[in-house]
Amino acid sequence: MKRYSAFAIAREAARYHTGWERAWRAPEPKKKYDVIIVGAGGHGLATAYYLGKNFGITNVAILEKGWLGGGNTGRNTTIIRSNYLQDPSAAIYEKARSLYETMSQDLNYNVMFSPRGVIMLAQTHHEVRGYQRTAHANALQGVKTEFIGPEKVKELVPIIHLDGPRYPVMGGLWQARGGTARHDAVAWGYARACSDMGMDVIQKCEVTAIRRDGNKVVGVDTSKGAIDCDKLGVVVAGHSGHVADMAGFRLPIESVALQALVSEPIKPCMDVVVMANTVHGYMSQSDKGEMVIGGGTDGYNNYTQRGSFHHIEETVRALVETFPMISRLKMLRQWGGIVDVTGDRSPILSKTPVDGMFINCGWGTGGFKAIPGSGWAMAELMAKGRSPLTDEFGLDRFREGRFIDESVAAGVAH
Repeated sequence: MKRYSAFAIAREAARYHTGWERAWRAPEPKKKYDVIIVGAGGHGLATAYYLGKNFGITNVAILEKGWLGGGNTGRNTTIIRSNYLQDPSAAIYEKARSLYETMSQDLNYNVMFSPRGVIMLAQTHHEVRGYQRTAHANALQGVKTEFIGPEKVKELVPIIHLDGPRYPVMGGLWQARGGTARHDAVAWGYARACSDMGMDVIQKCEVTAIRRDGNKVVGVDTSKGAIDCDKLGVVVAGHSGHVADMAGFRLPIESVALQALVSEPIKPCMDVVVMANTVHGYMSQSDKGEMVIGGGTDGYNNYTQRGSFHHIEETVRALVETFPMISRLKMLRQWGGIVDVTGDRSPILSKTPVDGMFINCGWGTGGFKAIPGSGWAMAELMAKGRSPLTDEFGLDRFREGRFIDESVAAGVAH
């Protein structure tokens, strides 16, 4: 596959852009693969990419029932951070954050990573103590964060109003190396790299059944026919429970909608990401000038992928108190994604009761920031049978009571 470069752009401009190739192939499925990944979102594509890059496993198919990146990968608010409390969480999220920093070079595809910094506002005395504790934990984990006072918050975010009547800003947990990336580009970059390694990215190919020989997975039935495999990875976010049911076991997750919206474009006014967990709202400004706004999960289980009026009312009402200027903005568009939430608000990267079948799910509202770390860890788990990044995230922790409680660090997922 031809490399993208400034020289390639100049060359194609001279010949009216007639020489560009498809970013990835559109093959028909083969009869058998060494590995099948169900789900061509960021996590599934990253898993396939690191299977090829780190372990040389390239006879791989990535199956997607819709279009590539059309699930949560294309529906999130693009925040990247690793300031989690528990050691296993900090390890996998920091791995992901570090991989984001070199992703554009690694994939030869500009994912527009912007390490602009993330502030998690402390707006109650309880949050002040909680974030100070997290800052100390991060120091021990090697994750660079610091607790800052309201004056520093105001310096970083001039449009913020510190003295809100309900929730004044008392400080914040600041991660300078956090930021954002272009969510679609992450999926496209991984897909292009996987295709270049000879893997098959197969869209509009819905898995309808999982075939077993005794307790060993042997393949899947799809809308494009039966496909055999030696190993099967399931990375389908909010639909994980449905696919697990096909294989004959249950998952301790529930699916809920997480909504977001963007305003009309305005001139640059905020160059960091701000999260306000007490009021369940977070905001950043996109490269196009839109204010990207998200909030808490819906209060009931559902599979909807659209917005609702209560989200606008609750989220924007909370943010207007802290950012009065946004009261004058018009909403441009609104959408939703289906997130999969576990009881301890931490993910599942695990073997399953079916031999040869692996599951990656439960990322809740924090899936995008984890994509490269999740893919790295899942690939190692599938190739070698274990990974130090996934040891604590197995399914057996729910039976044994070894919870990784991230209900605070997850922010909006509680």
